[in-house]
Amino acid sequence: MSIADTTPPDLSGALSARMRGVGTSQIGLVADRGRDDPEVVKLWIGEGDLPTPPFIVEAAHQAMLAGHTRYATSLGLPRLREALSAYHARHWGVEVPPERFAVTAGGMNAIMQAAQALLEPGDEIVIPSPAWPNLAEAVRITGGVPVTVPYRVQGDGRFALPLADIEAALTPRTRAVVVNSPSNPTGWTMPLDEMKALRDLARARGLWIVSDEVYAHFTYGNAIAPSFLQICTEDDRLIVTNTFSKNWAMTGWRAGWLVCPRGLGPTFAKLGQYNTTSIPTFIQHAAVTALEEGDGFIRQMVSRCAESREILVAGLSRLPGVTVSVPEGAFYLMARVTGPGTPRAETSLDLAFRLLHEAKVGVAPGTAFGPEGEGFIRLCFAISPGLAREAVARLSAVLGR
Repeated sequence: MSIADTTPPDLSGALSARMRGVGTSQIGLVADRGRDDPEVVKLWIGEGDLPTPPFIVEAAHQAMLAGHTRYATSLGLPRLREALSAYHARHWGVEVPPERFAVTAGGMNAIMQAAQALLEPGDEIVIPSPAWPNLAEAVRITGGVPVTVPYRVQGDGRFALPLADIEAALTPRTRAVVVNSPSNPTGWTMPLDEMKALRDLARARGLWIVSDEVYAHFTYGNAIAPSFLQICTEDDRLIVTNTFSKNWAMTGWRAGWLVCPRGLGPTFAKLGQYNTTSIPTFIQHAAVTALEEGDGFIRQMVSRCAESREILVAGLSRLPGVTVSVPEGAFYLMARVTGPGTPRAETSLDLAFRLLHEAKVGVAPGTAFGPEGEGFIRLCFAISPGLAREAVARLSAVLGR
């Protein structure tokens, strides 16, 4: 028998229980089916259609030519952490010293390090849902238990998260509450007074807050989204996670950061060392340039997203059986689809596959973000207005018939 004829043994049962419990991304299931089709309008993944700005690419190139291709400290280059401190002071008016920053391999690694630092087996983390699926899976991989709290859908279709609902989900095993504001996938943005109320609840219960603030610049009709760093002290149980991916079109660069309380820098130095050693040094030099010279590009990105958001909201709202939740922030739109172009037994995953086949539009199924997402699809509008119009035309031809 040749090697090609040999069926490998099924060793999945020999893996750890926590690994066996990790789910498969439904976004990936849909994307893998149409990823290589050039005719598909790809709105499934949280990635814009603009390339990384040339001034950031050139900074990486020059850093490589200068020999910045060796190991760096696991917390990140001192110059990068100083630039991160200045960036937060400029945009949120907060003074966060460089020693509270840790550079990570993207926002996902920042989330993973937070989970690794906080969780004992069986500890619970409260996560509002629908939620970016990686949050819950990072908790499971590290032995924790994700506890979801559904957003409430208001009469106008907007999402809300009453503090009472979070409080009702707390148990003696609760270790932390995750807040993603502005939210992927809902676009919900937590008001400052609600952030203060959650901070007070966390202080009273001895809980951690893990604040994923990746989309803070992407707000529409309002100022930059508030940060928990504005209302918490350096000794509060707060970890803020972020990434270079969204603001500066650097998704493939895998560069992010977290902000930890005073005195925990050595802990995250160890986690960085044993997770990745460090991210590439030349990428860190490029990240400094993004922080120091990239505010104009952020404004361009947000303006472009705002226009494409309006096109998708207006176009999809006209379709029968489609209810659009107008996002306050981030660059995703959640739409509930109930017909007439939708069979009653069709799941959101079925619908995503059908739209890929019939409309040549790639969307994320709502159930990719938890069972609370059933009946919804999510569309990323970090795209050109022209592409947004094309997506509306194609979706209308299928959902409006």
